[in-house]
Order: sequence, then structure tokens, then C-alpha cells
Amino acid sequence: MPIYSPPLRDMQFVMHEVLNVVDELKPIPRHAELDTDTLNAVLEEAGKFAAEVLQPLNLSGDSEGCTLDKATHEVKTPAGFKEAYAQYVEGGWAALSCDPEHGGQGLPFVANQCLYEMMNGANQAWTMYPGLSHGAYEALHAHGTDDQKKTYLPKLTSGEWTGTMCLTEPHCGTDLGLLTTRAEPQADGTYQLTGNKIFISAGEHDMAENILHLVLARLPDAPKGSKGISLFLVPKFLVKADGSLGARNPIVCTGLEHKMGIHGNATAQLSLDGAVGTLVGEPNKGLPAMFVMMNAARLGVGNQSLGLTEVAYQNALVYAKERLQMRSLSGTKAKDKPADPIIVHPDVRKMLLTAKAYAEGGRAMAIYCAMLLDKALYHPDEKVRKDSDEIVALLTPIVKAFLTDNGFAATNHCMQVFGGHGYIHETGAEQFVRDARINMIYEGTNTVQSLDLLGRKVLGNQGATLKKFGRQIEALIAEEGVNEKMAEFINPLAWLADQMTKFTTEIGFKGFVNADEVGGASVDYLRVAGHLVFGYFFARMASVALQKIADGSTDPFYQAKLQTARFYFARLFPETASLMRTARSGVANLLDTEEALA
Repeated sequence: MPIYSPPLRDMQFVMHEVLNVVDELKPIPRHAELDTDTLNAVLEEAGKFAAEVLQPLNLSGDSEGCTLDKATHEVKTPAGFKEAYAQYVEGGWAALSCDPEHGGQGLPFVANQCLYEMMNGANQAWTMYPGLSHGAYEALHAHGTDDQKKTYLPKLTSGEWTGTMCLTEPHCGTDLGLLTTRAEPQADGTYQLTGNKIFISAGEHDMAENILHLVLARLPDAPKGSKGISLFLVPKFLVKADGSLGARNPIVCTGLEHKMGIHGNATAQLSLDGAVGTLVGEPNKGLPAMFVMMNAARLGVGNQSLGLTEVAYQNALVYAKERLQMRSLSGTKAKDKPADPIIVHPDVRKMLLTAKAYAEGGRAMAIYCAMLLDKALYHPDEKVRKDSDEIVALLTPIVKAFLTDNGFAATNHCMQVFGGHGYIHETGAEQFVRDARINMIYEGTNTVQSLDLLGRKVLGNQGATLKKFGRQIEALIAEEGVNEKMAEFINPLAWLADQMTKFTTEIGFKGFVNADEVGGASVDYLRVAGHLVFGYFFARMASVALQKIADGSTDPFYQAKLQTARFYFARLFPETASLMRTARSGVANLLDTEEALA
């Protein structure tokens, strides 16, 4: 059976020793009283919930899956899911980072980030139910009317009701400009929506008494394409004036997708037949309103793969230390045993360290982005808000794509460590791989994320935001460049920072002549950018570890951090050279291929 241990020590290292989260957030009035002990205590309890309540349901939930009653259109989640959700609500976890005005606890997004990493590591399929609710909360908090906020936000905050995002349809995939769901205005100010939505995660279930669907649809006079999309709130049960539940709304589940993974989550096909909804935001401006939810979801999806990377690594590490097979090439290591544990073999260590490095780099980046979100929304200094918002917008597609690509690679490596035992269900290793695969696809495929990064976030403002983040890297290089012990970390980082400027300029000029050059280079470009960010955080983590050791610490944690950083820069970071070479090869070898693809 698989195991899960919350990575609290590493979270605390990133929060308190590398990023100094508490001090960084002190200027924000709502976090002025925040202290390290409180944050640690909250996350310790969160870890217990993840490990003791959610993790035991992961394997069984995958085997059982969700079931649809086609007569009633009701969905039953796997055994234990509903009860675990009740504990989640009772424990106040849904309200952790929500606005106190609506019943939330008002803790920083950093706390929510760590909570969700642990819940994803314990049970991604279950965590998607409350995870989508947070996105619905953010969209309504930003764009809802006063009446919508009063009616729905307290229930989303408490977790009593859950939320979904209903975007795509059978014929349109990522191209939402093609959607055809209609919204007809009614005399009472509501709308009747008719159409079909697919791939709706947590779209129907038995864990909460009401589900709030945020649905993209078209008004009768809407312009064609993405400029004619509006956003509507369509509850499963209509809500009466006194807040109690009324009639069943005609938005029903007509089928569940049969999927490769995340079997415990109900991925629903939904049919709307005159379902009653209310407009969220302005007419024909539904995408900007929905993007609040989508961007939250993209950070959340990166976090899903981060959780899976960590749990896959933990299980593979335990197995590698226990599994006896062959002898070390350099001589017997376990003389009292018939064979050596497989962790003595270099390539097994390479696979384990790859997963470990991807988890630690991803965790630093994810916590950093959560801290930026707190600043972007609540910092009293307008410049800090603006700068934080810019940087988190730049990093969002990297979090989504780089962490999910890495997560799939890491879970595959960890399954390989198990050998044949990794391919069978009982060890849990193959489930991590299957669950991780969807994360590269939904909320905008990773290719879409790479186009967003290169086309919009970098070239869209002539690299201004990239340069802004680059100044943080330059400051670290200037500070640590004279430190000989940091040379193995700073030198490769400085090289890539210099190359990134040239690389971006070159791709930008090619794209100006032929836009397809951006499409041909974007995926490689995002991975290079991901390594630049990871390299920056690994150098910062190594700097802290070296200083702790110099100050006399004998905690093996810091030596482990240095060893992981050395592995990352020696074995994973050099990928950037080959990526830049392939990106620079141009788009002709992709598009001048009519005969090859005939």
C-alpha cells in the first residue's frame, strides 16, 4: 500500500528561510499579526488531514470510481469521499484563505497553497472537488454582483456548496470562440441557458447539497467568436430569497467520462435545457471574468502535479531502500544480505533525485507565486501590487506547464524504480502516473500555456515583465557571484540568464517575420524559462543551506538541500542548451512536411 508523509520541513524551509513569507506579508494589514508559529501549526493540522483522512481513500477511490444513476442523473462518489468532505468542511479548511467578510479565516494564499499541495499528494481526485470551488469563489469575489456575493460566497467559503467551471463543448475544445450554448434573457432579469458542456470536473456528485456552475454561453445578439461570450451562474438547485434551496434546475449530468486516471472525480457531461442563471460581470465579457477562475485553476493544476511528484518520490524512495536486487558495480554494499538494495545503483538514484529536484523546485516556485498573489491583491503599495501581479501572470503558464511536464516525468521515473511492481495497482505507483497525465492537458494544454508565455507574456510587452523578473536574478548573481562556494550554482544560472535575453530576442525577430516561428519554438522556450526560474530558486536555497552550515548547523537537511541542488544543476539544468538549439532550428522542419504527414 502507498504511503504519504506531509513535507512540512521543506515547506517551512521555503516559507521561513528562503522567502521570509511572514515578514514579506507583514505590510499587508490583514496579515499584520501573522506569525511563523501560527502558520506552522495550521499546516501541521492540514498535513494530518491529508495523510490520515484523504490518503487512505486514494487507492480505493481509484478502483471504485464514480457511478451515475441515469434515471435520476445523480452521481455517487467512491466510498468515504462524502464523509471526508464533511470532515473538511467541519475543520474549516474550505475557509482558510477566504475573505473574513464572507466567513473566511483570512489566512494568506501561501497557507492554502501548502494545504492543497498536501491534499493533492494524498488524493488528487478528491481534492478536485473543493479545488474547483475556490476558483468559483475567486471569480464571484472579483466579478459577482452584491446580491450574488451575499447569496453564494458564504456557502462557497464554508464549503457547504461546491463550484465548477463549465467552459468547453464537444466541438470546440480549447477554442471557446466556437461554443454554442445559448442564454435567453427573461423578464425577471434572469436567463435561460440551453446547450451541452463536457469534461466538467466535479460536475455532479453527492458530497454537497448544492453545486454552483459557472457557465460560458452566448446572448442572442452576441458577436461571433470569443468577444461574444458571457458568464452565468447556474446553480444545481435554485436558491430562494431566504437562502434555502428551491427547485431542481434543469442542468443535469447525462454521462461520466471513462478516463485514464482521476477515477474518483466525476468528470461530467452536462446538459442545460432552459436552466436558470444570472449574469456574472458584463455582457459579452465572460472570458475576462472566467479567467480569474481559469488562472486560479492553472496554478492549482501545477500544484496537483507537485503533490503527485512528492508522493511518488516518497514511495519510490522507500521501495528503493528495501528492494534487494543485484550487487553494486563497485562492490557489495549489504554484506549481510543476499543482494544489495537497489538504491545503490546510480541510475536508480538518478530517477529518485529527478523527482526530488522537481518537487523541491516546484514547491519553491509555487509558494513564491502564492505570496505574490497575496501582495497583488492586498498590499497597500500600488507599485508592489502592480509588480506582483505582473510577475505572477508571467509565471502562471510556467507553473501550469513546467510543473505538470515535470510531474509526469517524475511519476514515470518513480514507477520505473518499482520495476514490474510499479505496473500493478497495489503499489499505487501506476495510479500516480495515470492521475498526473491529465494535468498536462486540462485548463489549457501545455502547448497553449507555452504560446501564452512566449506570445502574450513575453513578446506581448517586448520582454518588459521578463526583464523585471530577471532583475531579481541579476541581484542574486551580483550578491553571490564572489562567493566561491556558490560558484557551482551561480555560474550556470548567470550563463542562462545571459542566454535568455539573446534567445528571446532571436525568437521575437523570427516571429515578427513569420508568426509560426513562435508556435514552433514556444514549448521549448517555456521549458528553458522554467529552468531559469528553478535555477534561481535552487541557487537561493543553496545559499541559505551554505549559510546555515557555516553558522554551525549539523542538521543533515541542509547537506541534503545542497546535494539536490548540485544534482539539479549538473543533470537537469543542462537540458536548456539542447532546448535552445531545437527552438532555433526554425519552423520549416515542422511545416515543410506535407509528404511526411500525407
